[in-house]
Amino acid sequence: MPERRVIFFDVGNTLLFPNRAKMLAPIPSHRHPTIEQWQALERKTKNEFDQGMQSGRVDHGFWWTFHTYLLAELGEDASLRSALIENTQNSANWDQILPGTREALDRIRQNFRIAVISNADGGIERVLSRCGIAACFESITDSGIVGVEKPRPEIFAAALKAMQARADESLYVGDVYSVDYVGARNAGMEAILLDLAGAYRDRELPRVESLEQLGTWLKR
Repeated sequence: MPERRVIFFDVGNTLLFPNRAKMLAPIPSHRHPTIEQWQALERKTKNEFDQGMQSGRVDHGFWWTFHTYLLAELGEDASLRSALIENTQNSANWDQILPGTREALDRIRQNFRIAVISNADGGIERVLSRCGIAACFESITDSGIVGVEKPRPEIFAAALKAMQARADESLYVGDVYSVDYVGARNAGMEAILLDLAGAYRDRELPRVESLEQLGTWLKR
């Protein structure tokens, strides 16, 4: 097997996390879910969405399903769903970065070339810059600019071309099995899940729960 040389990262729920106050602005603040409720809904949605993607029967997007469950759990009007989805798909609202992220990326890029592949709206580089980590990456491939989203192989091919890298020397790190893991594997890359919410703890898949754990995994 060729030596691993290049690591591509997803952004949402991998490097950056939701600004839930902004995303949930249509809902009164005192009704906002706790982080535990949010992650439980994330686990439930990933399970349902992955099953639909694998069976070829996906009736709605990930965030349609997530916010449908969220509104039902909170007892809020389903008419708010469209506004919530719009807020969630706005890359500017993914601006929460965990302590130590820049330091972890700096350690990883001592031994690997690193880049980004993100399903976004064309603005993810600005958000990464605002959060202080854009300079870590040699290239940033944004589906809003490329015109095709994961898990389609074309976006992975575009990112590989930008890095002048081969798929068989590349690793992809993302958080959704059917989009990130399967998409990368179908493109010929190695893949691992960054599973902060614990959606895949019961599955035999390569996974870590933090960038720090990823750094340790990479040394094996």
